[in-house]
Amino acid sequence: MYSDSFAGHRQRPPVRRIKALAVRGLLALLLPALSGCESSAPPVPASPFVQGGAAFPDDWPFTTDTPPVTARGGMVATTDEYASRVGVDMLAAGGNAVDAAVATGLALAVVNPEAGNLGGGGFMMVRLADGTVHALDHREKAPMAATRDMYLDDAGNVTDRSVVGHLSAGVPGSVAGLWEAHRRFGVLPWGDVVEPAIHLARGFEVTVRFVSTLDAAQDRIRGFPASARVFLPGDAVPAIGATFAQPELAGVLVRLRDEGPDDFYRGETARLIVAEMERGDGIMTLEDLDRYEAVWRDPVSFDYRGHTVHSMPPPSSGGVTMAAIANMVERWDLAALGWNSADAVHVMAESFRRAYADRNEYLADPDFVDMPLAELTSEDYAERRAATISMDRATPSSEVRPGLETVLDESHTTHYSVVDGDGNAVAVTTSINSWFGGRVVVDGAGFFLNNTMDDFAAKPGTPNQFGLVQGERNAVAGEKRMLSAMSPTIVEGADGALLLVTGTPGGATIITTVLQTIFNVVDHGMNAVQAVHAPRVHHQHLPDQVFFEHRGLSESAVRTLRDRGHTVREREPGPPDAYFTGGMSGDVQLIMVMPDGSLAGWSDPRRGGLAVGYRE
Repeated sequence: MYSDSFAGHRQRPPVRRIKALAVRGLLALLLPALSGCESSAPPVPASPFVQGGAAFPDDWPFTTDTPPVTARGGMVATTDEYASRVGVDMLAAGGNAVDAAVATGLALAVVNPEAGNLGGGGFMMVRLADGTVHALDHREKAPMAATRDMYLDDAGNVTDRSVVGHLSAGVPGSVAGLWEAHRRFGVLPWGDVVEPAIHLARGFEVTVRFVSTLDAAQDRIRGFPASARVFLPGDAVPAIGATFAQPELAGVLVRLRDEGPDDFYRGETARLIVAEMERGDGIMTLEDLDRYEAVWRDPVSFDYRGHTVHSMPPPSSGGVTMAAIANMVERWDLAALGWNSADAVHVMAESFRRAYADRNEYLADPDFVDMPLAELTSEDYAERRAATISMDRATPSSEVRPGLETVLDESHTTHYSVVDGDGNAVAVTTSINSWFGGRVVVDGAGFFLNNTMDDFAAKPGTPNQFGLVQGERNAVAGEKRMLSAMSPTIVEGADGALLLVTGTPGGATIITTVLQTIFNVVDHGMNAVQAVHAPRVHHQHLPDQVFFEHRGLSESAVRTLRDRGHTVREREPGPPDAYFTGGMSGDVQLIMVMPDGSLAGWSDPRRGGLAVGYRE
């Protein structure tokens, strides 16, 4: 029934499988799984994308010849094996891709607490088998009492209150979003898709991945007693192989199963959230929770070399910024330049630089500001921006300003991808922002709250925790949604058929990572594994640096880029932090539809997830 391949260079974690027993969602207790059945796909020829001798660096840790996971009945790719198997079990129980995505998201809230969440928010892209595309915004909102300068001290300097503690939390949107997606497109009963997460919350076997993230963050978690009590029982990180139970979270999920989102936004869980706010001098109220709604928005869709890319509109900056970058990059033949050659990286970095300058100036919550989206994504604008790119020298970011003449009239994340056997596809990126959000666990509810208030411009013109320097349009205001880089993305081939479902965490690097994954497939002919394994680069206008993953560029490419005036910075290897693990960035979950209609999937080895295929 299942095909899977552990896409990681770390030790394979212990596995238990939740097995679907009936359409009514009666689920067995977690049972030890048999060893995963590896994909029977033949080995992939090494580096078929080589252009002019370019290939992955010799000491790059990820291979080009590992076969992807393949299946015909459906595919789920996430950062955690438990969650991937929950999603595939929903497909096996007769659910569609949306049922699987909702169940997967709830499972991640249990087994991936640093990013999977009930206390955060995100974005969902849905492409139905009939070709219609839908974008769901369940991004957090600022509490009504939020004010523009609430994170500044008396001297006007930015404090850490937007990053740590109760004031850093926006009104959570995840529960409303998952409910709304299921209400509109799900086919299984709501209780069925919640049930697997309840079983996981009652106890799952601790994995290497779960321990590694808690171990890295334990000192920060200890600063909040309720957080330490839940996630550091006995004042220690749980041992690998031990059973980790979260009874308070299980209680929240049981109420969610039985009462839907009413409990979370108006009932017992809402009261627990507000009581936590009052303990920590937060400002979120019952009225804030009661007023929250997820919103369907029009997707951003653009052409790239005959392919159609669908992604999120504002308050996500992903779709607009990717369109602006792709429209510029399309002026050059990346394949002819050579994969990750100095010329190719130069073109990408210069395009990234210009698009991020516009992103940081113009984009924000569409319910609060007008934005020139049509101009930013137009071919004419891309032509003007691309004309300023010289192949001989880097353009200093101090010389790259937002490019429109229009004057507007107003003042730890995770991703998962799902495709079902009928061709319905879902891409979801969800977040509590930093690892473990603001480190605040709701006492009595057992989940972390987000710290996405830091995604506002706490002081316009001052960098946030990801180094993004954003403008006045993204300043803090009550009930406003903060700008995001989350970019769940669906790509159609030249024939209009589904081709890719992809996305990643990574803060400011999300947009460039997703787009490079698309370039890897469309321009360089990579398969699912190669597109995910390939080294990545990044530029975000400010700071004025080209970042590349540890050992990810050749010495000659780095030397040439520096000769052209780029400041080039290699990410340093070391212990994991919120977005860069051992000098790496991103955690792509990719599903590709092959010419014969079968599915090929892969989960990024940078964090050790799992793609699981369903064989009907």
